[in-house]
Amino acid sequence: MVWKERVVTIPVESDGLMLEGVWQAGTKRGAVIAPPHPLYGGSLDHPVVNELAYTLYREGFASVRFNWRGVGASQGVPSGDRGDAERDFRAALDHLHQSAPSPLLGAGYSFGAATALRVALVDARIQELLLVAPPGDMIRALQIETFQGPIHVIAGGQDVFARADELSSLLASLPNARLDVIPEADHFFTSKGLGSLSQLVRAAVA
Repeated sequence: MVWKERVVTIPVESDGLMLEGVWQAGTKRGAVIAPPHPLYGGSLDHPVVNELAYTLYREGFASVRFNWRGVGASQGVPSGDRGDAERDFRAALDHLHQSAPSPLLGAGYSFGAATALRVALVDARIQELLLVAPPGDMIRALQIETFQGPIHVIAGGQDVFARADELSSLLASLPNARLDVIPEADHFFTSKGLGSLSQLVRAAVA
C-alpha cells in the first residue's frame, strides 16, 4: 500500500468542535497518534509524531493523527486541559473505529502519550499502548496496572521530563510493560534518537 495521507475532519460532538486530522490507510489494525502539549508546539506535524505515523504505516497500521483543539485548523481554544485532551483523543478514536478493526493501538508523544494512557484505562477499544516519553508527573498517579494489554514505552536517556529511572520504577511490576531507552536522546529528539525510535517502534508492534 502506498503512503498517501488524507486530511480529515474529526467531530468532538460533546463540545461542538471539529478537529483537523490526517488519515493513512493500512492493511492491518488501526492506531490513534496524539501529539505533544498544545501550548508548547504540539501538532500533528511534529517530527516525533510523523515518525510514529510513518513507522506504523510500514508495519501495516492504519492511523489517524490529529491537532488538539485550537491548534492548526482545529476549532476551539488551546488549553492543555486534561479533560479537553481526553475528549479530543476519544473523538479521534471514534473516527478511527469507523474504518479500522479492533483491537486498536493508542499511541502518543509526551503530553499525548499521557493522554493515550488515560483514555486507554477507561476505553476497552484500546488494547495496546505505544507511549513515547510520557512525563512521569502526568502518569505516576494513574492505575497503570489495570491496563491488561501490552504497554510499550520508549524514552530518552537524557530526558529530564520523562526520566528513564522513574519510568522503570513505575513499570517494574507490570509483566505486560516494556521500557526501551535511547541513551543519546532528550525529551525533544531534536538532534538524536529519531532513527532509533523508528527501530524500536517497529520491534514493538511487529
